[in-house]
Amino acid sequence: MVEIVYDPIHTLVVHDVAKVPLEDLIRERITPGVTLPLYWCAGVLFSFASAPIADEIMKDYFKGKIHWMEVHYTEMKEYKSVLELDDEHYGGKVTIRVIDTAASQIHNDFVGWLKKRR
Repeated sequence: MVEIVYDPIHTLVVHDVAKVPLEDLIRERITPGVTLPLYWCAGVLFSFASAPIADEIMKDYFKGKIHWMEVHYTEMKEYKSVLELDDEHYGGKVTIRVIDTAASQIHNDFVGWLKKRR
């Protein structure tokens, strides 16, 4: 029988965080040929950039510590699974998926920390 070990992340290091308008948050997830999802948890819509893979980052990861280099967020009281941006620059309507991460302990703890520091 295989032993299953649950070893969750215990430290999240946030290097930069900024509140941005919803439209800017949507725009930053649009890349050539693909759109990246946004995350929603407890009334906050956000994106984050993880640290690039490097030896020190991987060592931290295996010790239960992750790094978010940059977090952009805005308030969004109600969860919506899809957001749209209609912009001539992109040739019309662009659809962005939103992932409900309310079940994620890390995301809940982050949003709780974020709300306390405002």
